[in-house]
Amino acid sequence: MVSKVNLTFEEMWEKIMACDRKYDGLFFTAVKTTKIYCRPSCRSRKPKKINVEFYDEMKAVEEAGYRPCKRCQPEVEHSPHIEIVRKITTFLVNHYKQNLSLRDIAEQIGLSPYYLERLFKQETTETPRTYLEKIRIDKATHLLKSTKLTNLEICYEVGFQSPSNFYKVFRSLKKCSPSEYRRGFQNEVD
Repeated sequence: MVSKVNLTFEEMWEKIMACDRKYDGLFFTAVKTTKIYCRPSCRSRKPKKINVEFYDEMKAVEEAGYRPCKRCQPEVEHSPHIEIVRKITTFLVNHYKQNLSLRDIAEQIGLSPYYLERLFKQETTETPRTYLEKIRIDKATHLLKSTKLTNLEICYEVGFQSPSNFYKVFRSLKKCSPSEYRRGFQNEVD
């Protein structure tokens, strides 16, 4: 199932393997063998990939016959601001290709830029800009693995406005250049 945040199965799988809290509430992980569903950040033992289904709404996963995990309690809201953060993250995931300023994001969500940034950082421990850069780099790594696009084409495809910023952020997050990443991935496949 494709999530409302336009993530592929592989991308959602990566988020649950990393226990990525920022995706909590945006999709749910259901395990066919246990009939239990969890948040992406759940710290329970990870299921086999073949036994996993993803749902974008709690209602849908429960209608499919799954029950909530007792460890991560996906049916319970853990923060009063979670819905706002969910709106922000959904907006960023769906509009990562656009040249977005903090003001643009704040206008879409209906908050002041200062309050939006403070709230987001409080709940996720990072700024909307860093979060957006991580989304873009995740998309870039997927393109490096699955396409023959050049690094420059990928840079613009994922929403970076300058190649130098793309290379700087990529190196910062992946500890290598895009070319090195692609070569490393190709060596693993060969």
